[in-house]
Amino acid sequence: MDALYAGSPLTAGEVQERLPEAPSYSAVRALLKILENKGHVLHVQEGPRYVYRPAVPREKVRRSALDGFLHTFFEGSAEKAVAALLDLKRDELSEDDLDRISGLIEKAREEGR
Repeated sequence: MDALYAGSPLTAGEVQERLPEAPSYSAVRALLKILENKGHVLHVQEGPRYVYRPAVPREKVRRSALDGFLHTFFEGSAEKAVAALLDLKRDELSEDDLDRISGLIEKAREEGR
């Protein structure tokens, strides 16, 4: 899915080229078919080849996945998730990063969230 989100539409061969330690071409085709059957990928036929693209915009998938992640690991609590991320990345966050995060929190307060 990362390959498709980064540069769709793509053929199966183009998806294969973008995968690290890529499986065989037939394995990529089989995976794309599975993803299509599950509703994650769409294709159109252009001449003899199928061209694939994500069925759902990345932002929508991201929100859905994050919501599931919050409920599964943090009892639905954004506060607990943010605290865990801040703890995990403590040594990697610059002052600019922390300022941006503070700005996002302030914006959420202003918008009444």
